[in-house]
Amino acid sequence: MDLPVTKSRIRLLGVPWDANSSYLRGAAQAPAAIRGALRCDASTSWSETGVDTGLPGIFGDEGDLEFGNGEHWFTQTENAAEGLARECMPLFLGGDHSVTYPLVRGVARKHSGLTIVHFDAHPDLYENYENNPYSHASPFARIMEEKLAARLIQVGIRTLNPHQKAQAEKFGVEVREMRAGRVDLAGMKIQGPVYVSFDLDVLDPAFAPGVSHREPGGLSVREAIGYLHSLPAVIVAADLVELNPVQDVSGVSATVCAKLVKELVGMMAR
Repeated sequence: MDLPVTKSRIRLLGVPWDANSSYLRGAAQAPAAIRGALRCDASTSWSETGVDTGLPGIFGDEGDLEFGNGEHWFTQTENAAEGLARECMPLFLGGDHSVTYPLVRGVARKHSGLTIVHFDAHPDLYENYENNPYSHASPFARIMEEKLAARLIQVGIRTLNPHQKAQAEKFGVEVREMRAGRVDLAGMKIQGPVYVSFDLDVLDPAFAPGVSHREPGGLSVREAIGYLHSLPAVIVAADLVELNPVQDVSGVSATVCAKLVKELVGMMAR
């Protein structure tokens, strides 16, 4: 599936940045791997929502941000996010999870009162992880400090420690841990513009081994798609982060990412 760069309603932007990864690098290679899976003839362009993501005017591709041109990565990412959010509904491909902070900053300039629905094994609420306030383990602490979101809902969490629990209480984060069972997103009265941040390691590594931090006991792909389909409000932007192709097995995780991209596009286009 070749995506046009025309004025499509929904557009991809790759953010190939993994310098804030705490364990393994490699997530910067993810946008290319996901695009490869999207273009694979083994699958179709249709989403389960009934939207053909290959139709002209629905889904386009802006390519990747090119870092290293002298502009700080954070500023470059934030400005690109704002520019796209003013033109369309952007779908960002990370990169590690640190990119979500500048992406949300940019999108919030266009869409105030965001509700962030965050799928992850980890809360990513550390005040300062390994002496790096921009760590991929800290983006939501920064986001909530700046009041960039009116509401933060976290789904799939299974690594909540005392520090991050205290942070969640401090910022009023609605944490839904895996051990508590299924979450009724449709019943949570989600209103206003929604930003979806999907960390691939929310999935059980049996379904997506291509991540840097494998955390058993996660969602199945079917459960994750069900959650996306149950979101009741308008998704104005989304990111898909933390695929690490270096860790992938036969490209299965990239294929899962391509599926998630198509389902997100289907939801954003409804």
